Amino acid sequence: MVIVKANKDSEAGVMPTEKMLTEMGKYNEELVKAGVMLAGEGLQPTSKGARVRFDGKTRTVTDGPFSETKELIAGFWLWQVRSRDEAIEWLKRAPFTDGEELELRQVFEMEDFGAEFTPELREQEKRVMAEAEKNRGKS
Repeated sequence: MVIVKANKDSEAGVMPTEKMLTEMGKYNEELVKAGVMLAGEGLQPTSKGARVRFDGKTRTVTDGPFSETKELIAGFWLWQVRSRDEAIEWLKRAPFTDGEELELRQVFEMEDFGAEFTPELREQEKRVMAEAEKNRGKS
């Protein structure tokens, strides 16, 4: 997963320029043609979001905006690559130029959870993900 960090412009709702959208579109096309990109989305500013804090059975909702932009996410890509190095090589080609910092994180696979992820839990996860995929096709 590639995490695009928020900045003051993204948090202010400043939309990308046509040039940036064109460059990003070309980049995304390259990712798709190479079979790398599974998903990619930009996120609305946190002023349109909320946080839910869990404390025992208590749930506390805090409406955005949230102040620390360096800790916020403005968008993401989900990629499927053979290695961390391949992901880094793709990421270095991203059309960013103004001091942006992107974060690369690996998504857990079922086998990463070990024995605690029992065969029953694995089967449940497969059913849930199949249903989610079916629902994604309905929109």
